[in-house]
Amino acid sequence: MSGRLSRVYRGDTEVDFVGKRRIWFAVSAAIVLICILSLATKGLNYGIEFAGGVSIQAPIAVDGPVGDASDAEIATDIRAALGEFGAEQAQIQIASSGDERTAVVQTKEVSDPERQALVVAAVGETVGASVEETDSSRIGSKWGAEITRKAVRALVIFLLVVFAFISWRFEWKMAFAAIVALVHDLTITAGVYSIVGFEVTPSSVIAILTILGYSLYDTVVVFDKVEETTVALASSGRMTYQDSANIALNQVFMRSLNTSLSTLLPISALLFIGAGFLGAETLKDLALALLVGTLIGTYSSIFVATPVLSVWKEHEPRYKNIREKVLQRARATEGRPALAGVASPETASTSSPKPVTGTPASRPRAGSKKAKRRKKR
Repeated sequence: MSGRLSRVYRGDTEVDFVGKRRIWFAVSAAIVLICILSLATKGLNYGIEFAGGVSIQAPIAVDGPVGDASDAEIATDIRAALGEFGAEQAQIQIASSGDERTAVVQTKEVSDPERQALVVAAVGETVGASVEETDSSRIGSKWGAEITRKAVRALVIFLLVVFAFISWRFEWKMAFAAIVALVHDLTITAGVYSIVGFEVTPSSVIAILTILGYSLYDTVVVFDKVEETTVALASSGRMTYQDSANIALNQVFMRSLNTSLSTLLPISALLFIGAGFLGAETLKDLALALLVGTLIGTYSSIFVATPVLSVWKEHEPRYKNIREKVLQRARATEGRPALAGVASPETASTSSPKPVTGTPASRPRAGSKKAKRRKKR
């Protein structure tokens, strides 16, 4: 087992990444289909920045009912108080500044103004803050819709710029394969948010933009190695495009894996320790998108982008001809007949050669008696 791991670490693997593309495509298609179904039926849980709502800030009184409680216990008490008004799904964070703590609560907007005032009063009463000390602000849904439109517009412009850059640096087919991988990553990340029900906040948008850049970086690194190997092997006719792309993927696989692992360690700390153990709720929106996006981005660079590119390139007339020539050479090597007068390895090992007349073995040696007599004659 250790020998296999060391081979993987050195990049000495011989995995048929492109040849097994149907398996990778089937796995990706199944995951993407599940995510699309969840997005179509369940949808996304938008935060108040996008759906509209109310943000409440109330200082936690030291001598109040929850003054000695932990942050997690205070959040639980506030959520229980808001449950009477149907706002138990509120996002709650306890902010600390020295010895002072403040409860920051974000809830969806309540249509009835009087009921909304009761929600604000319930938060203040739970943490021991008066009505004057409790601050609330309303965020309209129109603002979130405008931000969403601008974000989608920026995403489209980003994809166009990426397509143009990769087309200039490599070729347009590589650019198309990279865009396919990016859409694959976006769909799965959004689908995971829909399945687990996490809120989509500005932190989530920032994380998604971050993983787009990470996924693109990993894909460009893989494509650079693929181009280098295919130019050296496939373009010269020594190997098919698929085989040369496989060599490149095996060589760069460990590099991508190491990069992903070094990135996943701090992200996992944010999600499981910061958000899960320490109760920093706002970190989970950022960390979840980064975690899923990093995993999917690494997967798509190796198992989606390059196989898509390889299938497309193999249909080019140039690489079709190279494949035919390689197959012809393979058939000729396997079925090549033995040359006349040349014994096969099996025959050569079982038969002894006939002695040849006049060889040094049949002539008398220089110092023998027969040689001296001949010299005297």
